[in-house]
Amino acid sequence: MTDQAVDQEEARLSEPPAPEGQFLGRTRELKELRADIERTGLDTLAGRKAPRARVLLIAGRPGSGRTALAEEFVRQVAQRYPDGVLRARLSDPDGTPVPVERTARELLAALGTRAPAGAAEDELTEALRTALAPRRALLLLDDAAGAEQVDALLPDAPDCLVVAVSRGPLTGISDVRPCTLGGLDTKSAVELLTRHTGSVRVTVDPRSAENLAEICEGQPAALTLAGGWLAARPQTAVSDLAKRLHTDPDDGPVLARVLGLVHDGLPASTARTLRLLTQAPAGTVDAQTASALAGCSLKAAHTALRELAGLGLLRPVVGPLPAYDIPGCLHPLLRALAESNERPAELQLARARLLERDVRLLQSCRASTETDSPQGLEKLQALPPAVRFPSSGAAAEWLAARRPALLAAARLAVADGELDTLARRLMSQLVRAMVAHFGTQAAAPDLYGIHGLVLDVAER
Repeated sequence: MTDQAVDQEEARLSEPPAPEGQFLGRTRELKELRADIERTGLDTLAGRKAPRARVLLIAGRPGSGRTALAEEFVRQVAQRYPDGVLRARLSDPDGTPVPVERTARELLAALGTRAPAGAAEDELTEALRTALAPRRALLLLDDAAGAEQVDALLPDAPDCLVVAVSRGPLTGISDVRPCTLGGLDTKSAVELLTRHTGSVRVTVDPRSAENLAEICEGQPAALTLAGGWLAARPQTAVSDLAKRLHTDPDDGPVLARVLGLVHDGLPASTARTLRLLTQAPAGTVDAQTASALAGCSLKAAHTALRELAGLGLLRPVVGPLPAYDIPGCLHPLLRALAESNERPAELQLARARLLERDVRLLQSCRASTETDSPQGLEKLQALPPAVRFPSSGAAAEWLAARRPALLAAARLAVADGELDTLARRLMSQLVRAMVAHFGTQAAAPDLYGIHGLVLDVAER
C-alpha cells in the first residue's frame, strides 16, 4: 500500500465489472406482488385493523433468482415507504440461521437506535417494534430459514411492509402472500445468455440457445454460469455446451453440473483459490482475504477475483471498498468441492493464514491512529507494506466495511476450537481497533459479544 504504482494497478484490477443492465423477466410475479400490497387482508375482512405489517413471501430454491426478484420489487415500490428500506440476511453462507438477537441489533443500528450491550432477544425485538411503530418502512428479510425468524422481527405497524425470501412456506405467520418461483421464461433466459455470449452466437443458432435455456431449467444462476463459460471461450458454439450438459453422465442438479464444468475449466491456481474462498467468514471476500486464503500475492488475488466475477462465480458488493460475495446458491456446492479436493489440514492452514492476516491488518488499523508520536509511527513503519493503510481515515473505512466479516471470523475461530491462540489474538486486536476508531461506547455491543467469545475460549 506504500508503492503508488502497485496501488494504482490494484485499484484498477479491483474495479467491479460493469452492471449487466436492467432486471429480466418475472413480469407476472412483479405484478402479483404489487397487487398483494393493496389486497384486502383477513383482519380487514373481519372488520379489524391490521395489527402487524403485511408479509409478502418470495419462495424458491437457491439459484432461482429469488433474491434478485425481491431486490427488483423493493426498487419498484421503495418510494411508497418514505422511512426507507432495511435489509437483513437471516442465514449464514453455510445455511446456519442467524440468531434473531444479532439481526434485531443490526436493524436497530440501521435505524439509528442504540440498544444496550448484552440485551436479551426479547428486549431487542421489542425495541425494534417500538422503533418501527411510527414509521412507514420496508424490510427485506433474505434467506429466511423458517417462520420463527421472520415472526420475531415483524413490526406492529400496518404501514410497514415485509418482503421475506425463503426456500419454502412460512407456516405459522398469518396472511402471508406467497409468490413461488420457477424458471425464467424462454425469452428472458435466452436474453440472459446473450448478455454474456454476445448476440452473434445466439442469432446464428437460436434453437441451441433455447435448448440450453431448457437444460438449465431457466435458472438464472445456471444460465449465468453457462453464459460466463461461453464468454471465456469465444470460439465455442452454444450447441457444444448444450451437448456437453445434455450428455453429462452426472444425474445431479443442473446448477451443480454447470458449476462442475466451469470449475474444471479454470486454471489450477484459480480453481484452488475459488475453493478456498469458501473458508471466508460471512461469504464476503476482498483481495486481502483471497491472498491470505490462497497464499498468493495481492495482485494475483485481484486478478483471480476479477476472473471469477466475470464467470458469474462471484458477485461485486456495493460498498466503499472493492469486495465480492459468493452467491448463496453456490456456497454449499463450492464447499463440497473444497472438501473433496483439499486435505483437511490444508483448509485449516488456509483459515489460519486468514486469521493471521486479519490480526496484522487490525494491528495496522489501530496503529494508524497513533502516528502523532514517534513510537506509534515507528510501530506502523515496522509492519509489512502490504498491510499498511495510507491514512487513519482509510483504516476506519476498512474496519467499518469489514466489521461483519471480522466478527464472523472471531465466532468461527472460537467454534473451530483448533486455533485458540490465533482466535485470542484476533479478538484482542479487534477490540483495540474498534475502541481506537469508534470509541468504547459506540463499540460496546460488539465488545460485549467478543467478551463472551473470550470466556468460551477460557473455559477450554
